[in-house]
Amino acid sequence: MAIQAKEMTGALAVKRHKVRFNWVPYAFILPHLVFFIVFAGFPFVLGFLISLFDYDILRPEATNFVGLGNYADLFTPGTVPYPVFWNALGNTLEFVVMSVPLLVIIPLILALLLNSELRGKNFFRAIYFAPWVLSAAVVGLLGFWVFQSQGGLLNYYLKEFGLGTPRWLSTMPAAWYAILAVTIWWTSGFNMVIILAALQNIPVVLYEAASIDGATLWQRLRFVTFPLLRPVLVFIIIITIIASFNLFAQPMFMTNGGPAQSGGGGSTEPIMLRIYNEAFVRNRMGSGAAMSFVVATIMIIASYFNFRLFRTKE
Repeated sequence: MAIQAKEMTGALAVKRHKVRFNWVPYAFILPHLVFFIVFAGFPFVLGFLISLFDYDILRPEATNFVGLGNYADLFTPGTVPYPVFWNALGNTLEFVVMSVPLLVIIPLILALLLNSELRGKNFFRAIYFAPWVLSAAVVGLLGFWVFQSQGGLLNYYLKEFGLGTPRWLSTMPAAWYAILAVTIWWTSGFNMVIILAALQNIPVVLYEAASIDGATLWQRLRFVTFPLLRPVLVFIIIITIIASFNLFAQPMFMTNGGPAQSGGGGSTEPIMLRIYNEAFVRNRMGSGAAMSFVVATIMIIASYFNFRLFRTKE
């Protein structure tokens, strides 16, 4: 037995030695890896290097190394970037709190309605999803055209019916309501389609069994639909938080971050618009890059806690 065991061990060792390295999986991964390095890895490293400099894109000779000075300015009261950065970050968090519940509840209601035996439901699915195919710039310009105070579509009809015509884009909180309405109109269809696909994967026999047991409509929703939708709803919540945190085009085209505040910054200026203004309007690339890395860190931490909070317990 001992001799046979040694022979088997030797044969396995020889077999392992003869196994050749398989390059095929890496050949399939290589194209994606190249694109990732070019379009994600390289910009990441370059952005971090720029954040360490007082970078002047128009006058490269005037660029100075400041180390972590740009990061320190964001956390030091009294510096120029400090008030506008935290104001923009606060505006972004305010928008996330306002938008995420609506961007989950409204698509959920629409999906539940369109999952029923409603006549013409395919038409309504297309109508609700259609805005999602528009670009961010188009959506922002449409929002400006609808909500502008002078000659805007909404105020035109409000005036025709003898109602008040608010200054939607230049007063608070009307400006936030306008941006929120445009965002809901634009993105609800995408969330609705994902929830609708999940609803259609729920076995009908579960609803039939619940009906036989005497369950009401609300009980079927509570004990059958919502538990089975939980993973999809977690996914929707996480991607919606990330998308709302990246708010940019709507306030840029509709309000340009305004109305202005006495302490600096705008009342509807989100953090992405502040980074853009800091880097490309004020020509402070280093400060803008530092802002982007601080925001990226905050989003990573927020995503981690979201997964911890909503993860499924087996």
